[in-house]
Amino acid sequence: MRLSRSVVLCAAALLASTLTGPAAAVGGDPCGRQERVRVPGAELQQKACLGDLTTSGLAGTPYTDMADQAGLTAKGTRNPSGVPGLQIDGYFPDDSHTNTTHRWAHDAQFVIRLPDHWNGGLVVTGAPGTRRQYATDTAISDRVLAQGYAYAATDKGNSGADFYRDGTRPGDAVSEWNWRTTQLTLAAKRVVAQRYGRAPRRTYMTGISNGGYLTRWQLEHHPELYDGGVDWEGALWTAEGPNLLTSLPATVARTLGSARDEDLYAAGFARGSEFLWPYHEKAYWGLTQKIYRAEFDPSYDAVCPGASAGSTVEQILAPCRSDATYDYVARPASVHRAVARVALTGRIGKPLITLHGDLDALLPKATDSDVYARMVVRNARGALHRYYTVEGGTHVDGLYDTYPDRLRPILPCYRAAFDALTAWVERGVRPPADRTVGRPADGDVVGSCALTDAAAGR
Repeated sequence: MRLSRSVVLCAAALLASTLTGPAAAVGGDPCGRQERVRVPGAELQQKACLGDLTTSGLAGTPYTDMADQAGLTAKGTRNPSGVPGLQIDGYFPDDSHTNTTHRWAHDAQFVIRLPDHWNGGLVVTGAPGTRRQYATDTAISDRVLAQGYAYAATDKGNSGADFYRDGTRPGDAVSEWNWRTTQLTLAAKRVVAQRYGRAPRRTYMTGISNGGYLTRWQLEHHPELYDGGVDWEGALWTAEGPNLLTSLPATVARTLGSARDEDLYAAGFARGSEFLWPYHEKAYWGLTQKIYRAEFDPSYDAVCPGASAGSTVEQILAPCRSDATYDYVARPASVHRAVARVALTGRIGKPLITLHGDLDALLPKATDSDVYARMVVRNARGALHRYYTVEGGTHVDGLYDTYPDRLRPILPCYRAAFDALTAWVERGVRPPADRTVGRPADGDVVGSCALTDAAAGR
């Protein structure tokens, strides 16, 4: 099922040579050409002509999942609405069943949205964390649809806390994330051409957390498919470290009383983020360490998490005691090879903008995006990269509602970064140099973010 580079290049060439022609007059043709639209390679697909493709119109319907978006955005987030068009839900052939959306119990699910008023572009993303294909509807889909982009999202081929059970070799599940994203990108380009009469003029890859990792990986391995990307605090995987398995064991040890705050600082966690640690201790640290360790190093503790991360919320979130002393560096070469299968290199081939909050208490920027930015420079790709640290930003914007005096949502800065990317790619307007983005002058952290310092003119 792996998509080789030669297959991707051939498909891309076929797309460019055969799917051209005038765009459909979509303005007066709601869901026009619907009968022609079929997702190449899909095992199942269902089409719906909808009056509004945004969450404002889809909430409470089978066409989105508000619960799977929980915590990713601040409650006060203001989103556009009223974008009519065609939605396609379905799945590609797969033999795993972690995604129960639509009661399909079938992985490799996707959603493709085609607005009636199309701007010639396509935006592709993959689910953050262990979520599914509707997870970024509020954070990403709503706005890009309103701007006229077609939109496609994948569940990455597996989801949920038991994702590590997918595949036969260590690293198989995460490796699938990458080629499922490539698969959807190629299919979505064909779907766009069917719907509008020509291939997309621009294609952008983007995502949050694991979706940010996918963005980095795609621009490194398949730059021919994209014109650029925005990486919202993507997870970093490197074979020799740092990665999640080098930073999280200290958090488990602290949870179990065998480590101090200083050990977390040494692992890369920011001073000043301590107020966020109790929440992450309960909701993220132990769970994340055990399921990713089970993915890449299943022999370390075969009993915990075992065949399942748990059947109750308490069991799922509970850490494995063995992870308090987990030492990734000392693990066998086979473990490092498993991580190497999905490791990032920094060799991006198209423009990329990275955003990371300075109070991220799951993926500390010191051991993640700071490192990735250096990797990009080391590979002589610095001219293709911009890196913005968001002051007061943390891993999920929903925490702003609990700590409005200490945090700010990253979403407004993400939207500014996406606009900066498209201006960079389409008009040659160079984004600001790498910098820390402070709070907006008007104090509206939920609705605005400036990547430049207007007072300084930069």
